[in-house]
Amino acid sequence: MSNDGVVNQKRRRFLTGMTCAVGAVGVGGAAIPFVGSWFPSARAKTAGAPVKIDIGKIEPGAMMIEEWRGQPVYIVRRPAQALESLENLRDTVKDPESEDSDQPEYVDPVTRAIKAEFLIMLGLCTHLGCAPKYRPEVGAADLGGEAWLGGFFCPCHGSKFDLAGRVYKDVPAPTNLKIPPHNYESDTVVVIGIDPEATS
Repeated sequence: MSNDGVVNQKRRRFLTGMTCAVGAVGVGGAAIPFVGSWFPSARAKTAGAPVKIDIGKIEPGAMMIEEWRGQPVYIVRRPAQALESLENLRDTVKDPESEDSDQPEYVDPVTRAIKAEFLIMLGLCTHLGCAPKYRPEVGAADLGGEAWLGGFFCPCHGSKFDLAGRVYKDVPAPTNLKIPPHNYESDTVVVIGIDPEATS
């Protein structure tokens, strides 16, 4: 065999080996995203996961906003006078005992809370899903003057809710604001997304 034949054979083996190597890299490169798609992303894992929230630093009368399942969660620390005002609104709200509301059975139907001091609800109007604004000031002229005892006002279509998230009569929103499943891990830590029964 001539030297040219030996060189061509070596060259053919080299090219064949390189082609196989490049092909293997290509197959591996295509397989990695495919196999990766079998496993949920960190964002997908947390989308439905419970959320722990430290509520110990909320001052009386203040509200904080957290997120659970891509939805805003309003947490309001209600002072004693705010809780007392709820009874005065019984004839003003559509569903004072929360009989037609979306809320867990273990929350009080009037205060709509496990611990009366803390109101925990989804910040989405039950009309078309806008975010109601927290308006705790009593007697706000633009919300009814003396009749307004504090609560939430939806700027999209004018729905009003009291400091328990109960909807007023004669507004577009059909039901009270939704209360998510939640449970107290301690006096200052609440877990959104888990019912108390699930931890016992």
